[in-house]
Amino acid sequence: MSSLHALPRQTKPELEHAYSRSPELGYEPPETAGFIRCLSHGFPTPLARWHYHDEYELHLITASSGKLFVGDWIGQFAPGQLVLTGPRLPHNWISMDVPEAGYPERDLVVQFPHQPLVDASEGIPELREVLPLLERARHGIEFFGQQAQATEHWRRIKSTQGLARFAAFCEWMGELARCTDYRLLSSAQLQSEDSDTQLAQINAIVSRITDHLADPLSAADLAQELDMTESRFSRFFRRATGNTFTDFVNLVRVNRACQLLMETDRYITHIAYDVGFNNMANFNRRFLDIKGMTPSEYRKQGVGRFGKG
Repeated sequence: MSSLHALPRQTKPELEHAYSRSPELGYEPPETAGFIRCLSHGFPTPLARWHYHDEYELHLITASSGKLFVGDWIGQFAPGQLVLTGPRLPHNWISMDVPEAGYPERDLVVQFPHQPLVDASEGIPELREVLPLLERARHGIEFFGQQAQATEHWRRIKSTQGLARFAAFCEWMGELARCTDYRLLSSAQLQSEDSDTQLAQINAIVSRITDHLADPLSAADLAQELDMTESRFSRFFRRATGNTFTDFVNLVRVNRACQLLMETDRYITHIAYDVGFNNMANFNRRFLDIKGMTPSEYRKQGVGRFGKG
């Protein structure tokens, strides 16, 4: 049987519901968990699966190494890795070096919802400092050099309740909001510092690209629609996205291909054309440039997000 047809048929991430968060799995009891929920667990565990939930998750690895899956990102993890994932962004950590007895503690986690922070920031201006961090978290953020302070922050939050817990949480989030040593994991992130009108323009352009990946779309056509010269449009687009127009389109197309490779068993050639590449050589070349592996290698590795490979 080919590896294509050996892939699982059900490949979509599992939605984690609040009622499934049992203290027996490492969650805090519902009666003590407020806005900020702490979680610690070892490995193996039923919690290590390809899943998503409505809350942000700040996730610190304290032991073991293996493969990390966040959205369309596949990478390595080791002790000390700190990742912030946004609401409904699928993720999983699969340890590859598990001793016979397993790990009693591998993950220290803080989960918190979006809306209370946004609502509170309307009346508490100091909280607005964290909003750009939350925006970046939609794609997953890996922070570097944070192990010692992250462990200390988590244990301080875990050991407190009420206002003291919220204060400890805000201190940690403030540090992460100011941190500059990080990378985004799952897809491109707009970086525009332009006016609201210009940001609306670039968001509209990005939406057109992502909603109609298979359609031919040129920088010249978009420049004309915006009443710009092509060179001005190119500068505008690069400033807003950090990419040239062509690189950005290729990035979005490859990221969509990654999603289809992980969540369907469609032939790779069909996926290439579905996302807008008109020949396989170009698709394979762009995919390798962006992901560092071929589409077939990516699909094979992607099976591991279920913890089966």
